[in-house]
Amino acid sequence: MGSLVARKGRNKQRYEDQLRLVAGCIPYKIEKDVENQNTNFESRLSVLMISTPNRDDLVFPKGGWEDDETVYEAACREALEEAGVKGILSEKPLGVWEFRSKSRQNSCSLEGGCRGYMFTLEVTEELDSWPEQESYKRKWLTTEEAFKFCRYDWMREALTNFLTLLSTNKMNASAEKLSELPMITAADTLAEHQRVISWLLW
Repeated sequence: MGSLVARKGRNKQRYEDQLRLVAGCIPYKIEKDVENQNTNFESRLSVLMISTPNRDDLVFPKGGWEDDETVYEAACREALEEAGVKGILSEKPLGVWEFRSKSRQNSCSLEGGCRGYMFTLEVTEELDSWPEQESYKRKWLTTEEAFKFCRYDWMREALTNFLTLLSTNKMNASAEKLSELPMITAADTLAEHQRVISWLLW
């Protein structure tokens, strides 16, 4: 993995309305190999966050969206560089948030403002080494733990949107499965019942 190198500098950084454009994602995985598939959905769901030096709280992988890439490519790149994961990125963002960079949290000026696009990333591969491994350590958490460790309120909002999206998708998938089941009318049931009775009386 030595050929992987993180991008540095901001010479290609995109800006809009004086805000630095940022892309990131919530990496996740759903445990499928469990004995009881009827267990609570959230208990099988894990999200990945990363730690930074000298901090107890955690963040989701994110970073600057540069002018030679799409927002999707930027989100995937940041997940690879900061967390060492690859996967399937959602087509639509969970939302767009405006916030201040960590170095400008207490500033009243426009400088340091960011506009972040957050996606979901279903993780399909975890790398043993990644470009920014020395700075970021990854941690798999339950969603309940993730809410507690989120560094910023806007990240909690993104996590809430993520859970809402998964719940909606799960309900839609269940509805599709039900629609695929063969339909048996009351008349069919009665006819079958009469055939069984006739056979028993024969």
